[in-house]
Amino acid sequence: MDENISTRISVPYDETNMIHLEDMEHIRLRPGMYIGKLGDGSHVDDGIYVLIKEAIDNSIDEYRMGEGKQIEVTVMDGKVRVRDYGRGIPLGSIVEAVSRLNTGSKYDSKAFKKSVGLNGVGTKAVNALSWKFSVQAFRDGKTRRAEFKQGKLITDTGIIPSGDARGTLIEFEPDNTKFENYAFHNEFIEPLLRNYCYLNTGLTIIFNGTKFHSKNGLLDLLTENLTSEPLYAPIHLKGDDIEMVLTHTDQNNDEYYSFVNGQHTTHGGTHQAAYREAIGRTIKEYFNKNHDLSDIRNGVVAAIAINVEEPVFESQTKTKLGSRDVDKSGLTVGKFIGDFVKRELDNYLHRNLDVSEIMLQKIQASEKERKAIAGVTKLARERAKKVNLHNRKLRDCRIHFNDPIGKDEEKNALIEESSIFITEGDSASGSITKSRNVQTQAVFSLRGKPLNSFGLTKKIVYENEEFNLLQAALNIEEGLDGLRYNKVIVATDADVDGMHIRLLMITFFLQFFPDLIKKGHVYILQTPLFRVRNKKDTIYCYSEDERLAAIQKLGANAEITRFKGLGEISPDEFRDLIGENMRLDRVTLRKEDAVADLLSFYMGKNTAERQNFIIDNLVVEEDVAGE
Repeated sequence: MDENISTRISVPYDETNMIHLEDMEHIRLRPGMYIGKLGDGSHVDDGIYVLIKEAIDNSIDEYRMGEGKQIEVTVMDGKVRVRDYGRGIPLGSIVEAVSRLNTGSKYDSKAFKKSVGLNGVGTKAVNALSWKFSVQAFRDGKTRRAEFKQGKLITDTGIIPSGDARGTLIEFEPDNTKFENYAFHNEFIEPLLRNYCYLNTGLTIIFNGTKFHSKNGLLDLLTENLTSEPLYAPIHLKGDDIEMVLTHTDQNNDEYYSFVNGQHTTHGGTHQAAYREAIGRTIKEYFNKNHDLSDIRNGVVAAIAINVEEPVFESQTKTKLGSRDVDKSGLTVGKFIGDFVKRELDNYLHRNLDVSEIMLQKIQASEKERKAIAGVTKLARERAKKVNLHNRKLRDCRIHFNDPIGKDEEKNALIEESSIFITEGDSASGSITKSRNVQTQAVFSLRGKPLNSFGLTKKIVYENEEFNLLQAALNIEEGLDGLRYNKVIVATDADVDGMHIRLLMITFFLQFFPDLIKKGHVYILQTPLFRVRNKKDTIYCYSEDERLAAIQKLGANAEITRFKGLGEISPDEFRDLIGENMRLDRVTLRKEDAVADLLSFYMGKNTAERQNFIIDNLVVEEDVAGE
């Protein structure tokens, strides 16, 4: 008999193990299935922002059905208020609409065509995960308001007279037992609201008194998000249920923004892949030359929005489209987009020869660069194949960002958590490796300081072993579609050398993979400066103020340790620092950042100018200290 079998413990399994959960209880028990991760609001993908989105989506759907041109959103003191002027939820069903799964009007495509939410889950999840939640509808001179606490109905006014304008009002306060110490940050909310306006021209959203509105749709979106100068005026094309905008820039690789029924599909999907393919194929056929698709797409920045009946998303958070059919006629997403791009983009290029000439020059420049490094690229790819689980450079994890979404909801949730720590030195990488979550956290070890890549061509990505192997580990040579980790975390010592490595890594990403930053994948790991502890408690401090507060809390006799490097932090300590209590700063990239000027000044060869800048600012610092 198998020795392992004989020693197994028998666990009872009978009718007593069967548990039935009410709808709200199930959401509260398994929130990740409905809103992704919980979080405290310090990251754009934290669940409290999904709650806002779900509450607004219903109002957007009203607008898309031609009802209600204005939505008012107020976020203050941890509470959210969303008021629209659409048709209003039918009064007789208002309680069920926000508390009973598989109940809603969006199963009927007559009432809601090409809607974002089709599964009747959104506002139920908001309700279940809120400490307090209320819904009020106004229709035909009447109203009804229902209030809930943690998903349970508390009060219901019934149907009563009202003089208010028709529409729906939703108010909620996230449950702080689920979202501990949460706080809303406007820098994460405003892009969401702007995108709603870009995708719904004519819609006005008023957020805390500020008005958002777009006249030019995706053209406004692209103009707002370009961080490099376009080589030609963006091409803006519209059709029934489809809108696209496209231009070339001098940046490396291509970059896309995609939307379905007004939903920002940040992780792409079938429509984005079809759009990318259609752009390359159409331009290639237009010039009737054997251009490589990578040369055609190099530098492309584009956006696409389509409307689809009954879209199929790969998760409840709707960040990736899985639909392959556009409608019941069986027209595929790929053919629908391909036919439109082929017809409209080809016509545009024939009518605008000045644009096509600039486009050709860009393609030829990309082709020239690619051929110049062809030999280096081939050798580099062969070296990169060695990056695997057993390679000293990369300690991989088991679940990756580009894993296909399946039926395992717990694994699907972990896909979002996939991350890679980029760190320097054997001791630091060793500490992280021993303390990481092997399911979702990988470690890439740098050998010394990386090269300053500012002003260098893409050839350096392949000639430099560190950059080449990192690119291969991330799987981003052909763009972000194959990205293996949702979070790319630069983890360096909290000293001058560590800061220098951070800047060099960010420079590399800005130079060659700016969309990795734009799409919110690059982070900086905050590492503690001090550890303050007594016999009972330990507090990690990330600033001098936190150190003083910790001493006050634990007493003057507390032991204080100053960390000089990550290698000094034991694996046991690191386990907490890169677990639930991990502090991350997301690297952002906006048009107003003037990246070219910033890189030129801070990473260029103007050493004397930088030296004077440092001296001048040190003098200012000393003056302030003296006061």
